[in-house]
Amino acid sequence: MEVKVKNLTKKERLDKYLAKETNYSRALITKMIHNGNILVNGKNERGSYLIKEDDLVELTPFKEENNLEGTNIPLDIVYEDDHLIVVNKQSGLVVHPGNGNKNNTLVNALIYRGEHLSSKDDLRPGIVHRIDKDTSGLMLVAKDNKTHEILADDFKHKRIKREYIALLDGAFPNTSATIDAPVGRDAKERKVMTVKGDGKKAITHLKVLKKYQDYTLVSLTLDTGRTHQIRVHMKYVGYPVHNDPVYSNKKTDDFGQFLHSSKIEFLHPITNEKMIFEAALPKEFQDFLDNLETN
Repeated sequence: MEVKVKNLTKKERLDKYLAKETNYSRALITKMIHNGNILVNGKNERGSYLIKEDDLVELTPFKEENNLEGTNIPLDIVYEDDHLIVVNKQSGLVVHPGNGNKNNTLVNALIYRGEHLSSKDDLRPGIVHRIDKDTSGLMLVAKDNKTHEILADDFKHKRIKREYIALLDGAFPNTSATIDAPVGRDAKERKVMTVKGDGKKAITHLKVLKKYQDYTLVSLTLDTGRTHQIRVHMKYVGYPVHNDPVYSNKKTDDFGQFLHSSKIEFLHPITNEKMIFEAALPKEFQDFLDNLETN
């Protein structure tokens, strides 16, 4: 695979540029650079190399043994065909293997079911996009590389529409809002995201569904897909997602944030059929709302 650097607007590291311009994760790109699988103008360069206009970057496919095993974890499969799966992920389930968790993830559960998954990333087979561990709801999984590539391009160019439902702490004062605030990693806590001037552009649209005395039920759509975007933006405007263990100052329980990927709409990458799926709120989320109604 070759990438010709064109239309640079700012100085950028080689590893960051390739993570943006290809379907490879930055972690895998780093391994490819160390393994000699990425050349710039025919030479080995570090990940910190600052790319230049007209640089020619050559990438040779890199495979590493993942030794991923199947794990018997129940899944709510909303739809499945020969090319893709729509799964309603439960809160508490990590999407793919990572540090400290190689067996108890959505990927392991799919492998246990005997699914054939795309192989664009050895440690994240089938995973085109993801949602946080304690966020529930709809996700797309690719079963072959062609489907994966088309879906990834659809996500990149915002052709896939997703809607979230969240319960916020506090009575939100307006009926709707758009939060346009850049998001990046916190300088001190690298696992935490925050609104910062040099972060990546992030836009969240909010619509109030129902107001309670101390809470607000909202629907949310995104123009961008930054890590923890909704959770960070809700904290930023002063109405954090209820029960968020990271971005709320209140005491939380093990269920995690009340944030649910409730609807997804897209064109099937192979048949071009319009697909729309919706998923009801998790029981814990719905029970909490029912209790608010009662009281």
